[in-house]
Amino acid sequence: MKLARYLQENRVDYGFIVGGAIIPHGDVAPTLPSTLDELVKSGLLASPEALLEISSLIPPVRKGISLKKVKLLNPLDRPGKVICLGRNYPEPAIEGGYKPPKGLAFVLKPNTSLAGPYDQIILPNNVKMLDYEGELVVVVGRTSKWATNDDVPKMVLGYMIANDVSARDIQIADRQWTRGKSYDTFAPMGPWITTKEELPIPLSLYIRTWVNEELRQDGNTASMFRKVEEVVSELTQGMTLEAGDLILTGTPAGVGFYTRPEPRLLSAGDKVRVEIERLGYIENEIKASTVDITKYR
Repeated sequence: MKLARYLQENRVDYGFIVGGAIIPHGDVAPTLPSTLDELVKSGLLASPEALLEISSLIPPVRKGISLKKVKLLNPLDRPGKVICLGRNYPEPAIEGGYKPPKGLAFVLKPNTSLAGPYDQIILPNNVKMLDYEGELVVVVGRTSKWATNDDVPKMVLGYMIANDVSARDIQIADRQWTRGKSYDTFAPMGPWITTKEELPIPLSLYIRTWVNEELRQDGNTASMFRKVEEVVSELTQGMTLEAGDLILTGTPAGVGFYTRPEPRLLSAGDKVRVEIERLGYIENEIKASTVDITKYR
């Protein structure tokens, strides 16, 4: 099952992807929550029985709205936490001269950094070294603490795609990652949530990133240093994961900053496409900021 949030004629709604169409949630079951955030945070979809029941109610594709007639949005509007893992693939750690961490290296992005799967990524005036990181996103479906690896399949709702956009010059200046990953539009996601019954753990999915149709990243989630079940379980040893939280699981080799002999970073006009096997793709154009910051002062 695939869940998506969309804009049509100035109205935001959510529904279920069937072929090239989306079935509005009200046409599936009038008793469903009014927003996708509410549905996910309810924990209802963490139950395989509930997923099966809802799937059985989805009408034929002819009842849907063509995807060509809607704008897909980031599936969750206001997740509680957006957790971004670093150095979770061996190759990028080696590229950067680091050893894979013994623990979990991560930062939290604000939910204001979220953008839709085909929205523009705004290049701020004060950023000179913009980079891409194609990543698999885990969507938490059930609030949990102290989970074991075996508990994780019950906790996960599903998966989607993200580009963990990063301002390398800001990260270097700050000597930490958070601010450089937290600008508005620096977390385009989607195009929808693919629920877990379609992709059981353990995962082995090709993940690829193109910049202007040039393949830059070509990896597989199977090579993650810490697999999905380990990542989610370890996170719950220190924090409560809540339904609707998002976990970006790290990026494979090929980011622009570590390209040699010279870094190959992003500029206005570039298009970045991230594709993950069986999850679809997101594609975002880089656009230079036109905001007059003086009016905010």
